[in-house]
Amino acid sequence: MQSSFSLIRLTPGKKAFLASTLLLTGTGFLCRILGFFYRIFLSRTIGAQGLGVYNMIHPVFGICFSLCAGSIQTALSQYTAANMKKGKSAFYGGLAVSLSLSCLFTFLICRFKDFIAAGLLLEPRCAPYLPVIALSVPFAALHACINGYYYGMQKSRIPAFSQVAEQVIRMSAVWLIVGMLHRQGRDVTVSLAVCGHLIGEGASALFCLLCLVFFPPQKKEAGSSFLPAEAIQSLSSLMALALPLMGSRLVLNLLGSAEAVWIPNRLAASGLTSEEAYSVYGVLTGMSLPFIYFPSAITNSVAVLLLPAVARACSEGDEGRISRLIFMCLRYSCYMGILCIGVFSMFGLPLGLSVFKSSQAGQFMICLSWLCPFMYLAATLGSVLNGLGKTSVTFVLNVISMVIRLGFVLLAIPAFGIQGYLWGLLASEIALAFLDLIFLGRFACFEWNAFEMILKPVFLLGLSVGIYYLLSPALEVTRSLPLFCETGIRIGVVCMCYGGLLAVGRR
Repeated sequence: MQSSFSLIRLTPGKKAFLASTLLLTGTGFLCRILGFFYRIFLSRTIGAQGLGVYNMIHPVFGICFSLCAGSIQTALSQYTAANMKKGKSAFYGGLAVSLSLSCLFTFLICRFKDFIAAGLLLEPRCAPYLPVIALSVPFAALHACINGYYYGMQKSRIPAFSQVAEQVIRMSAVWLIVGMLHRQGRDVTVSLAVCGHLIGEGASALFCLLCLVFFPPQKKEAGSSFLPAEAIQSLSSLMALALPLMGSRLVLNLLGSAEAVWIPNRLAASGLTSEEAYSVYGVLTGMSLPFIYFPSAITNSVAVLLLPAVARACSEGDEGRISRLIFMCLRYSCYMGILCIGVFSMFGLPLGLSVFKSSQAGQFMICLSWLCPFMYLAATLGSVLNGLGKTSVTFVLNVISMVIRLGFVLLAIPAFGIQGYLWGLLASEIALAFLDLIFLGRFACFEWNAFEMILKPVFLLGLSVGIYYLLSPALEVTRSLPLFCETGIRIGVVCMCYGGLLAVGRR
């Protein structure tokens, strides 16, 4: 009995980590739910083809963000977690670099919008929307740096609530704009989604800035006063962490952008018209993939918090804590991923029909369901590798994964259509997850228990599905409900059975 209780006893550090994970997960789920309503709204206002065009523009923002914001946010989180007294100086130094780069990119995109649209994106229709996307880059840089500072100080409330503020203000503004356009008798175009993106980034940046002023993560008495000389000294260490991330994220975003540009082109080579190609691409990226990514609110929250937690444990030489963190992320990523295979393979079609009125979206979900365990594993294991300082390893592994996907885009799509791309997604995620596991085993000791992580959840999922079918006669009363509500109840039954069996199995 004593050993059982020792397994569930939580230290203050574990309690703080669990509380932060639950907070990020809760707000993440709320943002995903709001995002779903937003996606549904967009799909019914600008259509699948409009979503396809919007998703071609977004990689431009992704490249800029990776260079001037995302990499610095990750480096700030990692550096501050290991050097908390220098957190404020590192933050100001990183913020100065981030904002300078973001303003430069904004100018370049506005100046060369026509060349970028026609020469790089291969779609001249994107040109009018690029300046609006460019204006959102400085706002994204500001709130990314602030969030990295808070994450590094082990305080996740502000970053969590900033996500909610961004979604709520974006959705409210877009609905108001649509209402105004309808009253004026004007058409709703892709500009609606682009303006919504700018409004959301601006709102998130303003929220984070106000929180930084009124609720700073460090007190003056903590030895965290800002000194310019210390900021310059911290900046050199910070950029030593950020520059490899910048290079790796730039390469990955360039590869991702090439993928976004080539997919419609390769679909056209498979026999589709340009409109049909953009429509299929919009259904996949704007409807099906968001559903697959929805459960990752949990694993993404864990991944965000793992990096500073592992970095701190590494700086303290606490190998036991690193091992426990890795085991935890392996186990729960497998639990979540295996459940999602069952849910999306069983209910993908009714979800696509009820939410987007698209059977194609549902069919894509069924195929993509097998991505889930590998995708969730790769996200958390990559964060652990970054926390251990192995950013170059994660870069190489991610490049290998992207190259596999691009190979399927170029070779499989013309022969098999969009199905060829779905095969490429699965192959790349499987390769990335296994490579992460292999290389992580070289840098840290951790326990791999195939029964606990694979066989047990698969068996319990099978039991849960069996219980669901036994309860099917009682669930017939849900037939009178709207299809989405009926599907949600049935998914809830499977999830409750699975969660209950896992809880019993842990005793």
